[in-house]
Amino acid sequence: LQILQIKNLFKVSSCSINLKLYTLNLKLKKMKVTDHIAAANGDTLFSFEIIPPQKGKSIQELYDNIDPLMEFKPPFIDVTTSREEYIYVNKGNGLLEKKLTRMRPGTLGICASIKHKYNVDTVPHVLCGGFTKEETEYLLVDCHYLGIDNVMALRGDAMKDEQSFIPKEGGNHYAADLVSQIHQLNQGNYLHGLKDIEHKSDFCIGVAGYPEKHLESPSLTSDLKRLKEKVDAGADYVVTQMFFDNSKFFEFVAKAREIGINVPIIPGIKPIAVQRHLQILPQIFRIDLPEDLINAVEKCKTPADIRQVGVEWAIQQSLELKAAGVPFLHYYSMGKSENIRQIASKVF
Repeated sequence: LQILQIKNLFKVSSCSINLKLYTLNLKLKKMKVTDHIAAANGDTLFSFEIIPPQKGKSIQELYDNIDPLMEFKPPFIDVTTSREEYIYVNKGNGLLEKKLTRMRPGTLGICASIKHKYNVDTVPHVLCGGFTKEETEYLLVDCHYLGIDNVMALRGDAMKDEQSFIPKEGGNHYAADLVSQIHQLNQGNYLHGLKDIEHKSDFCIGVAGYPEKHLESPSLTSDLKRLKEKVDAGADYVVTQMFFDNSKFFEFVAKAREIGINVPIIPGIKPIAVQRHLQILPQIFRIDLPEDLINAVEKCKTPADIRQVGVEWAIQQSLELKAAGVPFLHYYSMGKSENIRQIASKVF
């Protein structure tokens, strides 16, 4: 009724009203990722992912890279986390001591800082790897206390000296198990039989999808079955791994819909930035790069030329995906924002 009254009073379009109300809603309260999608009424929104600084480094560099992207009004910012890793400490006399540590701690602190500074939702990544179920529950309880209502549930990678992923003793083995734990918390069911319906959490749960399949999966069909398990366990939306051929994304979405995955699917975009990306991205993520992109990068004379090729390719990807009506365009910034700013300025 209020929307109709406003439309009659100012004689503006429904789309204009929706955008104004959505912007007002962002200022008034925090929302789930799925709420942002619903409120945008079909418009494609902008989001990005950042990496916390290594311990001992200032958060100011992170702010400096977030600042230029805020003009595009991201409804949320993803904050990655990392599991423990081994480092070698020089003990002198040629001796090295192997130590277990976390080089990028403080994900929740970063989330709280970003929420406070920019008045924007944050989505912390929650991992199976390196965490027991109890530690995961403590993390989720802290998220709940901080008013963080969105989380990204991931299995995480194997440690560098492991041939395959090994969960921490007492931890979740698969992302679907982690989603199930978060979903149970949303029902007020804590570990060890504790139950509290009155103060239960209400997390919106994101999970990862792989348009060219996960590197450990034997086939895309098999990988989609694993994704369906995550959705059936309680996942609310999917964000994809990077890809450079939009046809791979469209085929992935179509096949996901065919097997009953009906939650929003958000494409993840990463621009090529350096020559070595041609080798390391396929090696690490098991993705294919289009020949046209490879040829364009190989013809470049300078690092600046390569970055520009990456920007222009990502712009064309983004425009096509936006025209197809994707709910978000989610960019992997890897802690740098200039190329993302150039892309967003042409797309949003």
